[in-house]
Amino acid sequence: MSEITIADYQKIVDDWIKDVGVRYYSELTNMAELMEEVGEVARIISREYGDQSFKESDKDYDLADELSDVFFVLVCLANQTGIDLSEAIKRNMEKKYTRDKDRHKQNPKLKSD
Repeated sequence: MSEITIADYQKIVDDWIKDVGVRYYSELTNMAELMEEVGEVARIISREYGDQSFKESDKDYDLADELSDVFFVLVCLANQTGIDLSEAIKRNMEKKYTRDKDRHKQNPKLKSD
């Protein structure tokens, strides 16, 4: 698959749901699925970059795959609630640039030595 836009991916997910998934899970079920997938990401990161060690059952982890699962469920929720993620991300970044243009630069905890 070549590079795709967020809008493309929203369409790909919608097509997959209709062709393979039969229908979207309810929003509440997808919210629970999202939390489950985020938990998988947290489990991997806590073992790879944190202080926990991997268990035998964790050896074949794939962080990229788990992050993709999070994004898939997030896109499902956006699709079923009528959110254009491309537009939402654009507005959100504009808000961040306006709100935070100086805030982080002035944070002494973020200054590099």
